[in-house]
Amino acid sequence: MGSVARTPSCETACSGSHRVLTRDHRLFFSSSRWGRRKTGPSPTDRARPGSKHHVATDANGTPVAVILTGANRNDITQLLPLVETIPPIRGVRGTPLRKAGRIYANRGYDHDKYRRSLHAAGIPTSIARRGEPHGSGLGKVRWVVERTHAWLHGFRRLHTRFERRADIHEAFLKLACCLICRRTLQRSEKSF
Repeated sequence: MGSVARTPSCETACSGSHRVLTRDHRLFFSSSRWGRRKTGPSPTDRARPGSKHHVATDANGTPVAVILTGANRNDITQLLPLVETIPPIRGVRGTPLRKAGRIYANRGYDHDKYRRSLHAAGIPTSIARRGEPHGSGLGKVRWVVERTHAWLHGFRRLHTRFERRADIHEAFLKLACCLICRRTLQRSEKSF
């Protein structure tokens, strides 16, 4: 088996730009087609390909919207798509809540153009400004989002991305959000 895998005739497993190449004893995948939209060189991890999870939560930390992007994408470009993916949320009585009550975000989402578009939609923002010293006070309300990120990365499949296809990783991300929502509901039922 080992001698067969080293032969040059096994260099390409399939035709096209997404082929499997063998060198010595290892397999290398050409990354031209595997998840190309949702991966990118990470600016913090020596340009290794990676992904970012953008999460919108309610006040209790329950995820209501999630987006997967490449690690090299700027955070601010995903603010409006993330807000647009928030579904209408039903309350106990009355019409469903159609938009967020307020957006709290870190410095990565700071840009006046996007702030103005959110204000035009009737959504007030509390986004930390770049270039100002820390201590804006947003940590008092943003910790629920950081806790949700910690819950998401508690799932091994999301902490380290093993899947080459973005749709599979995104499916695991949404499944993890469903499990977090279920756990939140179970905790709230026990408190009653």
